Amino acid sequence: MADPVRWPARLALTARAEGAATRVHARHDGPLRLLKTLYPEGEAIAHAVLVHPPGGLVGGDRLDIDLDVQAGAHLLVTTPAATRFYRSHAGEAAQVVTAQVAAGARLEWVPQETLAYPACVGRNEVRLRLAAGASLFATEVLGLGLPAAGQAFDTGRLLQHLEIEGQWLDRGWLDAADHALLNGPCGLGGHRVLGTLAYAQTTALAVAEALLDDSRALLADQPLSGVTHLAGPRGAVLLVRVVGDEVESVTAALRRVRALLRERLWGLPGGEPRIWAT
Repeated sequence: MADPVRWPARLALTARAEGAATRVHARHDGPLRLLKTLYPEGEAIAHAVLVHPPGGLVGGDRLDIDLDVQAGAHLLVTTPAATRFYRSHAGEAAQVVTAQVAAGARLEWVPQETLAYPACVGRNEVRLRLAAGASLFATEVLGLGLPAAGQAFDTGRLLQHLEIEGQWLDRGWLDAADHALLNGPCGLGGHRVLGTLAYAQTTALAVAEALLDDSRALLADQPLSGVTHLAGPRGAVLLVRVVGDEVESVTAALRRVRALLRERLWGLPGGEPRIWAT
């Protein structure tokens, strides 16, 4: 039997191309809001900033974020602070993101990091679907425990589900009791930060080798990193993984690669959201 949802919240964003601009329409229920839509790159690219005023999730909380990026629109979604899964005393907490990206549209799902506090019980799910001719960037930086505060991830568990439908799926429990995964050489090797960047499109990637070489060069200071090209009948995915000990260094590494890929694949500059600099 599923744990009861004690404090649900839902936010639905629809991004529409209106002439040369992308306009965002929001509907919400509960403590999850669209704080602001910004246009630092011009009106063609909408930067949506989401906030959850309670500041984190505890057992029984559920956040649902639904993104509908319509044909020709370009939506970037981010957050001003980390998503925190706190210690659970009342069952599971969940954040579930779903997105549909229509033909010719672009989505950038680039939130700040996710922090799994000791003794949390949570699910962090991102499910993305691309129509023909669509493309996207998605990032996730996960920190287990609070090492700077001396709080190890010694109890608790978090399900991480990252999916681009029909192209790539990464799903698994990160459980403090799973010492082989957290500490073994085939797992995190004692490190507690895992960063993921995925770029996906529904056509073949003609310049994959050059992008792989240049992306790997940007990660030269990250010994536990890798870049992979996945090709299939539904399109192509470039996947970047970085394992480390500090959220800041892993985040910076992924942002460098994202800036490179964004320029090479979309002809756009790095496009860091203004909220990240505040």
